[in-house]
Amino acid sequence: MTTYAYKVVPAPKKGQRAKGVKTPEGRFANALEVVMNEMGAQGWEYQRTDTLPCEERAGLTGRTTTFQNMLVFRRAIEDDANLAPRELDPTPVALAAPAPLPMIAKPEERVTETLAQDVTPQDNVNAEPTPDTPEKTGVAAE
Repeated sequence: MTTYAYKVVPAPKKGQRAKGVKTPEGRFANALEVVMNEMGAQGWEYQRTDTLPCEERAGLTGRTTTFQNMLVFRRAIEDDANLAPRELDPTPVALAAPAPLPMIAKPEERVTETLAQDVTPQDNVNAEPTPDTPEKTGVAAE
C-alpha cells in the first residue's frame, strides 16, 4: 500500500514578470508555473486546486467570509509501520528563531534615570540662588 504526504500552498494572487510575457493572463500563468515547477523539483506532484472559505475579521466586531485558492500537492512516502503520524511528512517546516530585540528601557525608567542624573540645584526653580548663579527671572516666588 502506498502512503502519501500532502502539501497545500496558497495559489499566487499576482502575476510574475518574465521575458516575453506581456499580458496579465500570461504573467499570472507564469507565476503559477513557477510555483508548480518549484514544488515538482522537490518531488511534489500537483493534484488539484481548491477554493476554500476563510472567515476574517471586519472592523471591531464584524466578520466576513473570503475565499482562498489553494494548490494541493502530494508525494509518495515509504510504507513503514514503525512511522508515527508526526513523522509522515518527511520535510517538516523549520522556523528560524527570531533575532533578539535590543533591550530598551521603558519610557518611565528613561525619564527617571535622566532626571536623577541631570537635576542639580541650579535646575530647581524653587532652590535658593547661589552667589555664583544668577537669579532666574519670570518665576514668581511663593
